[in-house]
Amino acid sequence: MGLFGLELLLALVETGAGVGVQQRTEPASDVGPSEFAAGKSVASPAFVEGADLSKWQGVADFSQWKAAGKAFVFLKATEGATGVDPDHQRNAQAARAAGLLVGSYHYYLPADTGDAQFANLSRQAPPTAGDLPPVIDIEVLSKSGPIELATQLRPFLQMIELQYGVRPIIYSGKNFAAAHLRDLSTYPLWLAEYNGAASPQMPPDWSRWTFWQYTDSGAIVGVNGKVDLDRFNGTLQGLKAMLQRGVPSSNRIGP
Repeated sequence: MGLFGLELLLALVETGAGVGVQQRTEPASDVGPSEFAAGKSVASPAFVEGADLSKWQGVADFSQWKAAGKAFVFLKATEGATGVDPDHQRNAQAARAAGLLVGSYHYYLPADTGDAQFANLSRQAPPTAGDLPPVIDIEVLSKSGPIELATQLRPFLQMIELQYGVRPIIYSGKNFAAAHLRDLSTYPLWLAEYNGAASPQMPPDWSRWTFWQYTDSGAIVGVNGKVDLDRFNGTLQGLKAMLQRGVPSSNRIGP
């Protein structure tokens, strides 16, 4: 993803691990465009930069990501009841070795049972201390529609939270979330929206985004083809506060 909208001045800030944090000069979410254009002084909280990958990018070389200002990567792990991304394990190991924070995501299929999808995700991407919370990518409906989707999602998300010891992140597009993901705002939101502006437009149930996928056509050294680029809405310290800490075996579901 490139920079867009208002001219952005991004500077790499040395904090914590010393990578991946950029200061924003665009307006905060509660400051209107006219106020920013008029030069009104506003707070400039930090963003942390990262990306997400799946099998379409193949096995990545993460060795230069930190030098390029990236601090985290989300990797597709599973899809539905049986789908597994063939590059997930190798990319996760390589990204951790390169010093990146790693998260895994599951593509949710409403036609498959929550129990089967939970088993698939927890086998491929088991709880791992130091990793980011698991992400549930929700973009499609089953023929039963949004009421059934909400009914299925809640116990599925609760199983994940119990298993991993952290609240899972919900990934979706703004329009889909606005239409179908209601009463789920207690879960962190990773919003996909390519609006060319300084910040995303929020679906009605959420007041704050946690991650923002702001383009699907970025480029990063060590990755083939176009890449989704993302931001964390906070500092590197805040991002690390989300990490899995390890869960007592007595709290886990299954092995």
